[in-house]
Amino acid sequence: MGSGIGADEPVAETLILLISELVTNAVVHTGCPAVLRMLFASAQSPERDTVRVEVADASDCPPRPRHAEKDETGGRGLELVDGLADRWGWEPEGHGKQIWCEIDRTALPSATVPKQPGGLLSRQA
Repeated sequence: MGSGIGADEPVAETLILLISELVTNAVVHTGCPAVLRMLFASAQSPERDTVRVEVADASDCPPRPRHAEKDETGGRGLELVDGLADRWGWEPEGHGKQIWCEIDRTALPSATVPKQPGGLLSRQA
């Protein structure tokens, strides 16, 4: 992978899960194809080694987090994104929207890192 992320790096599995959730949500809830973008920290900003995942779709409807009951098979995607990503949010893009999340590769494990204020559905990075 040209990203510099090793297959055995802990963030690799987390990124795969986040990408899967965001792309699946976009396709299932809009019925349209989605566009996936991944952005990696540049050499000009080494103090913050962040990976950003962006998924754009054709719907202008904002994402709506749900709280699924234990026997439901869906409805946990955005809760999972909120739990795994260091930050996430959404913003309008063209005629649709972009949902994004970020993972800090150099940070402590996410369970010990406090979330940024604003939490769910913040629209600014």
